[in-house]
Amino acid sequence: MEKMSSTKSSPTDELQKKMLEELQKIRAAVEPKPAPPAPKSFMQQFMGFLNKYGVVGLAVAVIIGGAAGRLVTALVGDILMPIITFFIPGGAWRQAVLVIGPIQLAIGDFMGALIDFIIIAVVVFYMMRYLSRTGLK
Repeated sequence: MEKMSSTKSSPTDELQKKMLEELQKIRAAVEPKPAPPAPKSFMQQFMGFLNKYGVVGLAVAVIIGGAAGRLVTALVGDILMPIITFFIPGGAWRQAVLVIGPIQLAIGDFMGALIDFIIIAVVVFYMMRYLSRTGLK
């Protein structure tokens, strides 16, 4: 007849488990801990901030965006609008005003800003379309 194995552990097994746990705790307490990293200098912290949040890239984008806005305004004002002005009597299209009773609407200035916006939107659209093909982000 075969002996059945019991699922209960003997007192010596329990004692050995407790001893093993205590030895593991002692080993963890005795092992040297790695030294904490040295504090970073202000310059290292600042450079980390710039890298983490992409501040330099954002600043470059703002500068280039401002220059591109001035370029588009010049393109509209100096190249496109003289051609359009040929068809508009009077020639001062940016000063055009629509008077409705006591209300004066500066439609010339609005039209110039609208044309600037449309050209910028088209340029940005084509740039993003090109960049999406290259895989750049």
